[in-house]
Amino acid sequence: MRLISKSLEKDASGYITLYPEELEDMWHVYNLIAKDDTIKATTFRKLQSESSTGSTTSQRVRLNLTVTVESVDFDPHVGLLRINGRVAEENQHVKMGSYHTIDLELNRNFTLSKSEWDVIALERIEDACDVTKQADVAAVVCQEGLANICFLTEHMTIVKQRIETPIPRKRKGSVANHEKGLQKFYEQIYQAILRLFHFDILKAIIIASPGFVKDQVYQYIFDQAVKTDNKLLMENKSKFVLIHSSSGHKHSLNEVMQDQSIQTKLADTKATREVQALDQFYTMLNTDPNRAFYGYDHVAKANEQGAVGTLLVTDELFRSADIATRKKYVALVETVRSMGGSVRVFSSMHVSGEQLQLLSGVAAILNFPIPEIDIEEDEEERETEQDEAA
Repeated sequence: MRLISKSLEKDASGYITLYPEELEDMWHVYNLIAKDDTIKATTFRKLQSESSTGSTTSQRVRLNLTVTVESVDFDPHVGLLRINGRVAEENQHVKMGSYHTIDLELNRNFTLSKSEWDVIALERIEDACDVTKQADVAAVVCQEGLANICFLTEHMTIVKQRIETPIPRKRKGSVANHEKGLQKFYEQIYQAILRLFHFDILKAIIIASPGFVKDQVYQYIFDQAVKTDNKLLMENKSKFVLIHSSSGHKHSLNEVMQDQSIQTKLADTKATREVQALDQFYTMLNTDPNRAFYGYDHVAKANEQGAVGTLLVTDELFRSADIATRKKYVALVETVRSMGGSVRVFSSMHVSGEQLQLLSGVAAILNFPIPEIDIEEDEEERETEQDEAA
């Protein structure tokens, strides 16, 4: 993402013009846009005109249009971002207040205006425009007959291709058919790797599976590389890491990312730091539950006592259509930081973010135990029950 221009006032209102270049940039944009923001971008509109003879003709006209956002739809697989809203500035072709849909596209400027740019939004722009923070990992998560070719960026887990191949059972007299099915399956994975992987960008390539499937896939890849004299693959052989997973489905990536050998290899990536933080939270929840809280109310109470060491929060909470909800989570982040705590903002499109979302989207690892929070809650419940009984 490129920052084209920026103009913010002292009250944090203003506009920022951005130029999205990669698929992940569209994910950042999706997180930036909120209801009641205004967007100015190039769009197309079909206009109808009537000739002197009474016939009607229509033509697509290219417009620079500004709309007030009412809703945002995002398809992460193709990077399509569709903004629905009312026209907010005069235009010779479109009436003020009429509804229009703008499709934001890669490699095209747009200007986003907000009444208040909060710290989370500004940090996201800083991250998106800093190329040094983009560390990519690829993964082939597979089992016999099923493979998911995935890309793990800082903020997203994208399934780029799903391969499903029927493998005949290994029966007496049909071993050859079983082997033939496996070879076809491995070949599809091999071709997907050649077509989709950019080895100059990738830091690691994970092959994960239950049993020996990963080993057989790896062996096939490099047997083919030797046969075809594929020097690019051979030069990047050290980037391949074989890891056990419980299945060939996308959700198995979460357990894969917790493997120590992967964490060592990817020590500097945001994805690994998120997994480590979540793993630390679950460990604390099991071993010292008075130092691990989740849910806004519990975390906020711990924060009031200056106990939060690490705050874990998903970016989905900052996309809330309710302004008050967005502000309370932004305030929580700022308070934790002001007290010396660290904050991990998880992407809801990442496997670790999906897991955190199951815990209400916000959790905290405390610097010291606070058993009083549960006691206070129990007392409040008892008081409420007594009032109702009375």
